[in-house]
Amino acid sequence: MACNYRFAIFLTLLFATAGLSTAALVKEQPLILKYHNGVLLKGNITVNLVWYGKFTPIQRSVIVDFIRSLNSKDAATSAVPSVASWWKTTEKYKGGSSTLVVGKQLLLEKYPLGKSLKNPYLRALSTKLNGGLRSITVVLTAKDVTVEGFCMNRCGTHGSSGSKSRRAANGAAYIWVGNSETQCPGYCAWPFHQPIYGPQTPPLVAPNGDVGVDGMIINLATLLANTVTNPFKNGYYQGPPTAPLEAVSACPGIFGSGSYPGYAGHVLVDKTTGSSYNARGLGGRKYLLPAMWDPQTSTCKTLI
Repeated sequence: MACNYRFAIFLTLLFATAGLSTAALVKEQPLILKYHNGVLLKGNITVNLVWYGKFTPIQRSVIVDFIRSLNSKDAATSAVPSVASWWKTTEKYKGGSSTLVVGKQLLLEKYPLGKSLKNPYLRALSTKLNGGLRSITVVLTAKDVTVEGFCMNRCGTHGSSGSKSRRAANGAAYIWVGNSETQCPGYCAWPFHQPIYGPQTPPLVAPNGDVGVDGMIINLATLLANTVTNPFKNGYYQGPPTAPLEAVSACPGIFGSGSYPGYAGHVLVDKTTGSSYNARGLGGRKYLLPAMWDPQTSTCKTLI
């Protein structure tokens, strides 16, 4: 299942470059993600991490801290806007809360499958830390690893192994996210890099000082929300199940209020570093997170 979030941003920017709006080309439809009666990932969910290629300890800690911040009850991060308050929107989908807990981690720094991965390799890598039905295995590929379809129409993907039924699932969910620092930062790391197409507004400063990893956070956040609300292609989505608009991919390019094509919206700026963010996490870290569809209001909800 491709991450259509970035592809939707690409189309929006392309239309803006041509002086067109999406509304001018297609009659605007109500933003409703229909529930298709499938199993959602609710309750305690273990997130296992497969690091494919070389990541620095700092890069790994930025990503792990983000995942741990999703359900943090730490007083320092409980104030809005926080990573935890962003994730809380997933509770409004049927079934209650999804509590993500970091589980096992596997470092594959010697590229055992090479530096050019086909799609089947991603699923194979996810099975190396298969934690069962109540888990998500996240495969993260380093900046020097190419993946089939990477940068062309996706920056990550989510899916599941095994069969899928209407009421139960016999497979485990997995996610892949790639580091786009040297491959397509204008596509997969926007708004921290000049966009490939569309209005050429100045890029925002990455909150953790790493365009590739901060871009990965945006895509990982997107896919985690999409996965818990539509893990087996029969949860919440709009459109065809093979190319769905999901919890976050339905809200492309929106990070703060007042956003429009090429402009991420109103966000906070760190007075010391000049970096942009809209959510606080554990250890004083800051992150920029995309809007998420709110089932109660049927709108794309931002933190600011």
